[in-house]
Amino acid sequence: MQTFRHDELDEDVLDELLEEINELYEASEQTLIDLEVEPEDNELQRALFRSIHTIKGDLGLVNFTPMLPLLQRVEDLLDFLRKGQIHYTSTMSDLVLLTMDRVKMFVQSCIKDGQAVYDENLYNQLCTHIGRITPQNNAQHEQLLAESVLLLDPSLDVVPEGKKVKNQPQDQALKELDMTDGFDDEQQDEIQFFRELMVPVEKRSRYWQGRCDRIAKLALFLNKQAGNPIDEKQLVVACYVHDFGMAFMPLALLHQEETLDQSQFNLLRSHVFKSAKLLEHLEHWNEARKIIIQHHERIDGSGYPMGLKSEEICEGAKLLAIVDTFDALTHKRAYQTHLSRPKKHAVIEINKVAKGQFCDKWMKIFNKAMAQLLSRACVVLK
Repeated sequence: MQTFRHDELDEDVLDELLEEINELYEASEQTLIDLEVEPEDNELQRALFRSIHTIKGDLGLVNFTPMLPLLQRVEDLLDFLRKGQIHYTSTMSDLVLLTMDRVKMFVQSCIKDGQAVYDENLYNQLCTHIGRITPQNNAQHEQLLAESVLLLDPSLDVVPEGKKVKNQPQDQALKELDMTDGFDDEQQDEIQFFRELMVPVEKRSRYWQGRCDRIAKLALFLNKQAGNPIDEKQLVVACYVHDFGMAFMPLALLHQEETLDQSQFNLLRSHVFKSAKLLEHLEHWNEARKIIIQHHERIDGSGYPMGLKSEEICEGAKLLAIVDTFDALTHKRAYQTHLSRPKKHAVIEINKVAKGQFCDKWMKIFNKAMAQLLSRACVVLK
């Protein structure tokens, strides 16, 4: 490991540098999300190139030299992309985001401590790997990108069963959101009852701890960003109860890593009825019950249990479907052998499969809200 100590610079200069990097970082995250939907969009490709080029130029002006070769290699890669000489892939977005993570941490450390520790050998390896990606060897691109990503973040490789996974920095999410703000005492008591009811359910599987709290908080946040079109009380109850029926599934099924066969899948998807049945005789929670039954429906009609389409699906279910999927991507599930993805990557992955599965209106709200959350780390989704 090496230690870089920067020249004496005016504090205002450093603050402006970090502010611009943060702005470019956020803009690049949104660009990468958009590229998952429109990977051939040349204007998006150019915007991504410009962001990296500007960051490299800014660091050069203040002589933050250790990061410049890596940024140059990434810039060269994006130059190939914007010229149509190579193709965009999700692995490329991982590389760009992880590189920007390193740059941001490097600058923050310099500003805070007057120095930054870095691994010169690692950066040399990365430059070599990325430099091997040329328009002439398209067949090797994905392997070289994947190897570069793993050099930047080895935790994205397969994690041995039982090994503890360290939370990502973006796990500081939604901590300060009050889920029952504005609810009367009776409503709060009932919501608390459902929340406490789910505690032993979550303990049934080692993969569920804190799941309902995370989902409820994020769903309410997105609903608030949209102007609260969904009744908050109904939404929060649906978030807590929607997976109650999973408690009655065999543990072997819940923890199975192999692909489920049809009979196993049919059993698993019956959980929506088991969950909804909990509210069967509580008429004042009818809207929550509807959300629960419909939250696995898809816009194109390929979901379950009734194969509803588009406007046939209630707004709460459309929202819960996105939040439920986001939590599954960012927290390990029994049938996944890879580490849960960092949240910014999960946003990109959700956008990649959104067409036909999720509501366009709620996806736009989700993308805008997540850009805010991931940039300011104001919440805890852990």
